[in-house]
Amino acid sequence: MKVVVHHFAVLRERRGCASEVVEVPDGSTLGDIYTRLFPPGPEGVLPVGYARNEAWTSGSEVAVDGDEVAFLPPLGGG
Repeated sequence: MKVVVHHFAVLRERRGCASEVVEVPDGSTLGDIYTRLFPPGPEGVLPVGYARNEAWTSGSEVAVDGDEVAFLPPLGGG
């Protein structure tokens, strides 16, 4: 199945794009998709918020073909 993934802030910098269409196996959760696109590094995994079709949700939510998914990293201020 295919989902559209939107990247923000540091995640956009890491992927080099603001959004992309990603093909993932049926039954993939948002957490599965995030880990696939952003595998854990030496410092671990960056914690993110999950959104599916413009609504906040959890990483355990199962994606459906055609979904729009967003991973939202914590925002820092100065």
